[in-house]
Amino acid sequence: MKRLLPLILAFGVSGLGGLGALVAVAAVSATQALYLSAGLVVFVGASIALVALVTRGWPDRTRGRRRAMLIGTTAGIIGFTFTVVVPPAEPALPPEPVASQTSVLLPTGSRIAYVRRPATPREHAEPIIFLHGGPGVPDLAGDTAYFGQLARDGHDVYVYAHIGSGASARLADPAGYTMDRHLADLEAFRRHIGADQVTLIGHSFGASLAAAYVADHPSRVVKTVYSSPGDLDPAAGGASLTPRLSLGRKLEVYAYLMRPRDLLAYTVVQVNPKAAHTLTGDADMDARFDAHYNRTRSALRCDGRPGPELHGLGAYANLYPQSAVRSRTRDRRADLARAGVPGLVIKGSCDYLSWSSAIGYLDVLRKGRLVYLRGAGHNAYQERPNAFLATVRAFLADDPLPVRPYQGRQQPPDFEGPA
Repeated sequence: MKRLLPLILAFGVSGLGGLGALVAVAAVSATQALYLSAGLVVFVGASIALVALVTRGWPDRTRGRRRAMLIGTTAGIIGFTFTVVVPPAEPALPPEPVASQTSVLLPTGSRIAYVRRPATPREHAEPIIFLHGGPGVPDLAGDTAYFGQLARDGHDVYVYAHIGSGASARLADPAGYTMDRHLADLEAFRRHIGADQVTLIGHSFGASLAAAYVADHPSRVVKTVYSSPGDLDPAAGGASLTPRLSLGRKLEVYAYLMRPRDLLAYTVVQVNPKAAHTLTGDADMDARFDAHYNRTRSALRCDGRPGPELHGLGAYANLYPQSAVRSRTRDRRADLARAGVPGLVIKGSCDYLSWSSAIGYLDVLRKGRLVYLRGAGHNAYQERPNAFLATVRAFLADDPLPVRPYQGRQQPPDFEGPA
């Protein structure tokens, strides 16, 4: 044991050195052979040097040192190979198909999958476009089934998967998944469907996207619904779903995230998303993201039951905007305030996003109202579908809201999310 512990420490330090070299080279080069070789060479070199240092006082140092070096270096190379090569346990499954689903190649270069539910009958010139959350978490089938009901009120309804997610195309460089790219796609999509003006319904990240679009194109939007909206402040930190999970579910999620190959990919994303993409492609990462999302989806609801299982999610579309090297989003709050477009904010009592993120919209929108739905989580339209839809319909029709708008700015006593 006196000999074994220093050797274990030596190989641990060598492993960290190899990982550090890999990440350092990956930060400046996306060439897979280069950064993997750098990590392996540093690991082997450090292993030999440290083992020589640790074993210099061994009485049988020649034979023992050679054996220790051979065993440790071989184990390290096997571990390194396992970390890099072993594929995910879960297969990459496609998203649930939707009847009449189609796609379009936009002038931005994005190939977008979308569904149209035609108005029956068409009574309004402006269509409704639903923008999903995540980023990278579309549910084309479920969102079309739910928000497509608004077609009965005389609106054409469009639901599409953002670039990098669902059945839409993936980008070769994850650094392309920016707010500006999503905004350009939305504007190009509006032009594609031939709409002079639109009504936007944005959920979570989709609400942030809708707000940014209103700020940039105020004359193109009639009204906007912000469902469980993301924070308007670009400097605001993100929120985590895990506090809403049970201890057993948390441990399951943490155990899943501790897989060596996942940890390596997530680490490299922080310094160079393109290098991470060459290490682990979209199919592998999307499969991991699907599995992670489906382990945490119960936290999206107030009752703790899991919502619908989703597949075909966009891992890099989600990871890059949260990485350390992400492009910074411009603060559009002043432009949104000047736009004057009426907005409705819907917030559930169990939303994992902060209360202040919703109030931030009321502080900016001159014609904004907030509806607080008790017994609803982040995906409020899944837990309180009737109240949610009735509220949206009344807002779009300029009728009195069936749920009285929340008065004041203070956090409700029964709100379960962060302040």
